[in-house]
Order: sequence, then C-alpha cells, then structure tokens
Amino acid sequence: MATERIIILSSREIEKMRRAGRLAAQLLDHLEPMVKPGVSTKEINDEAERWTKAHGAKSAPLGYNGFPQSICTSVNEVVCHGIPNGKEILQDGDIINIDVTPIVDGYHGDTSRMFFVGIPSPTAKKLVEVTFECMMRGIAVVKPGARIGDIGAAIQEYAEANGFSVVRDFVGHGVGRIFHTAPQIPHYGKRGKGKKLRPGMVFTIEPMINEGTWEVEIMADEWTALTRDRQLSAQFEHTIAVTQDGVEILTLREEVALKQSA
Repeated sequence: MATERIIILSSREIEKMRRAGRLAAQLLDHLEPMVKPGVSTKEINDEAERWTKAHGAKSAPLGYNGFPQSICTSVNEVVCHGIPNGKEILQDGDIINIDVTPIVDGYHGDTSRMFFVGIPSPTAKKLVEVTFECMMRGIAVVKPGARIGDIGAAIQEYAEANGFSVVRDFVGHGVGRIFHTAPQIPHYGKRGKGKKLRPGMVFTIEPMINEGTWEVEIMADEWTALTRDRQLSAQFEHTIAVTQDGVEILTLREEVALKQSA
C-alpha cells in the first residue's frame, strides 16, 4: 500500500509521467466505443489488456494485491474497484467508471472516466456532471503553498451544494514509479488544513460522489465497493503535478495537453 514519504519528482520524471498519462488517456478513448448495451465488462477488460500490451506497456492493476483483472469497471452503485466479469452485461441507462493504469517505462499513468451506456436518467446525468466538476474544482486549487485540505473542501462544497455526498473511505494518492504512495488526498475536508503542496509533488485527484449516503460496503470478493444504500455513484480521476506556479494535468491526450500548456 502507500508509502509514508512524499516523493518529489524531477522534471525528467514528470516527463515520464506525462508519457504514461497520455497513454492512459488514449486507452480510455480507445475503449469508449465498446461502452454500449450488450457488451460485458470482461470484454472491455480484455481489449484494454490487449491494447496496453500492443503499446509496449503493462497493466498495473493486474495482480496488484491479488486484483484479478487489468482494469476496474464500476457500474451504477459500484463506487470503485469493480472487477470485470463476463456475466456483467452493460444495459441501456447504466453508468460505468473505467479506471486504467498502464505502466510506461516504469511510471504509472492513473486515470478514470465515467461513460453513459445509452441514455442515462436525469439523476445519473446530473451526478456524473457534478462529479466531473468536483474533480476539476479540486484540481483548480492546486498550487505551491496550497494545502491538501483545500482540495477536499472544494470538492465537498460543490458535491453537497448539489445534494450529493463524498465517499470518505477512498482517497487520492501519490503516484510515480510506485502505484500508491504519499500523500493521501481526501476528497473532503477544510480549507487551510493538511500538508502544504510543493512543486514536483504528483498525485491523483479522484472523487467518488454518491447519489445518497457516502457510506460504502465491500463485497465478498474483498475488492468491489458498493454504496450502502445501493444508489448511484460516480467517479473521475486525473493524475496531476504541482508546478512552480500552479498545476498540470498529466493524464490528457497529447493534443489536449498541448492546448493546456498554451
């Protein structure tokens, strides 16, 4: 699990993280056309593994602490760490989070995205849109001297203002050569609290936002997390770097990344 020491990455290491992050974004783009009624989550997983290998990378989740598949697929009330399954068939109206982490030259590109299967309900659509905005508001406060609590506060305030709740059990994390490292990044909190951010810190911001209660349950497989009330959950994730004067999102397609830096 996560190590305690916060690792500051060099500019060379951050460039390697960009490469891994871009491949992760491209993988999600590649999988998007598969997200439709009648497709199993195992089919999506198998294509992700094939594509990742074809691009000279490895799938970090496969075998990580015993995780049995190459990606996580979390459908509807599954909060995170859903295990792809040949019997889990996507249906019209579902929402699904696909979480991928290819390893490129030893560095982890960790990102996830929500997808609609067919036409979502108004509630599902709002939840997904609010969750994306929560992530972006959390990213927007990142800069040297800001505190970790500022990120969580920005996310929590927006989620709760829209009638939703923030999962407490899972947090963002440092990432680089190691999949999960310090610091932990809660998606709730108070402004001005927590460690100060410094240039070279690289971590994920990955809020899980629930339609109902924030409480979760873990299934017998010891991985799949469900909302306790079985209402919907949504999540988005980017890996970011603290820069000298702000923040850079590392898990973007190259053309989007170039636009970000312009």
